[in-house]
Amino acid sequence: MNDLLFIFLSFFALLGAFGMIVLHQPVHSALSLIVTLLALAGLFALLNASFLFAVQIIVYAGAILTLFIFIIMFLNVKESNLPKEPNKTLYLFLGGIVLIPLNLLVVRAFYAMPLLREPLAEDFGEIKPLGAELFTKWLLPFELISLLLLVALIGAVVFARKDEV
Repeated sequence: MNDLLFIFLSFFALLGAFGMIVLHQPVHSALSLIVTLLALAGLFALLNASFLFAVQIIVYAGAILTLFIFIIMFLNVKESNLPKEPNKTLYLFLGGIVLIPLNLLVVRAFYAMPLLREPLAEDFGEIKPLGAELFTKWLLPFELISLLLLVALIGAVVFARKDEV
């Protein structure tokens, strides 16, 4: 049963990611990203990582995507302002060909991984070990990513508003 659920959730995660790339309207792409994030939350639930599951739902699918959709609607992007993409299918095809070596590398690394012979640790996915790891070893990258997201958000609003003034 877990295998079927894993395949089902993986399918929707990939479908949502593909939809985010292919869909033309920014709101549709953001809604497609929500599908991906919810499927990833389901995959965390399959791993019994209850804290990561809750964070994925509440923080990412809830708060951050709500902020993205709010900003997209705030900017009020009209169909005429969207770029024309006459060769979009060609670019998607060429992008898929370019990514073949990367995908082969990922598959090779997957098969080179050792099998998990022992059960997961009792505290896997809980708050205390995750927080200790995140705020000791990964503190600087964590803060730099949050700063990068803030700068990108401010830059998007500035660029979108510059055209209207």
